[in-house]
Amino acid sequence: MLLHPVSSTTAIRGRLAPTPSGYLHLGNAVNFVLTWLLVRRAGGTLHLRIDDLDRTRLRPAYLANIFQTLEWLGLDYDTGPRNPADFEQHYSQLHYLADYQQILKKLRQQPGLLYACTCSRTDILAVAPDGRYPGTCRHRHIPLDTPGAAWRIRLPDDLVVTFTDGWQGTMVINLGRDMGDFVVRKKDGYPAYQIGSVADDLRLGTTLIVRGADLLPSTAAQLWLAQQLPETAGFTAARIQFLHHPLLPGPDGQKLSKSQQQPLERGVQAQAQGPQVVFRAVALLLGLPTEASLSLEQLRQGCVESHW
Repeated sequence: MLLHPVSSTTAIRGRLAPTPSGYLHLGNAVNFVLTWLLVRRAGGTLHLRIDDLDRTRLRPAYLANIFQTLEWLGLDYDTGPRNPADFEQHYSQLHYLADYQQILKKLRQQPGLLYACTCSRTDILAVAPDGRYPGTCRHRHIPLDTPGAAWRIRLPDDLVVTFTDGWQGTMVINLGRDMGDFVVRKKDGYPAYQIGSVADDLRLGTTLIVRGADLLPSTAAQLWLAQQLPETAGFTAARIQFLHHPLLPGPDGQKLSKSQQQPLERGVQAQAQGPQVVFRAVALLLGLPTEASLSLEQLRQGCVESHW
């Protein structure tokens, strides 16, 4: 593990950024606890930012589960919604659609940067004949105003993004190979995740982002995307510290995913006997002794004593 300590010379502002698209699983809870430990150790502030641009998958039960899981884990935060009603009224990403659309408008003005795509998911997952990553559309010449079309970024050939990660060390991401021409506006006209995430972290003044290692390509995509406009150019690895932690596999050995949940699954809170299962997973990731997983306070103390 190459975990670099979070600097205490700058104001640390971290965030928890769940999506209400399923019940929170063990991996989500571990990410929450890791973020909380890092921010609290640095004496920083923690914001709850819920990403709800994917309106087709949002369910009231999923939104409520976010607050229930935070209470179950015993995690406090400094700013952000206190309950589902507060979130909908004051913090939903729907309140910031005009900001996201302004970014999309500016991107559209960059010659050749965007193209329209009407492909289905099946089409996109098919290997393109030119050998590019399967996330790349084969048809790049239809007008951007085509009804029902998503907007994709036209990535330069062999684009490589390099940044330093606090857990993984120096990362060299071949964005064309690892992600392909990613979506910035969905077929329903809503801004995509990469746009909302960059805009929100800039608005919130985020200086620490803790993510799973599967999101390394997304981080690279956001860093590159942000540099295409002066309005978003402040989203850099020089100003924001990134830590991408290892993923926790499910019982089948595969990555935990809300999209793969079975109908009767209700997330880690309903499945576990107590939050100690989460604390134990965090202690294991950090190389802490087993007794550190008995409670959140002991986990926090274990981090202090180990100089983590």
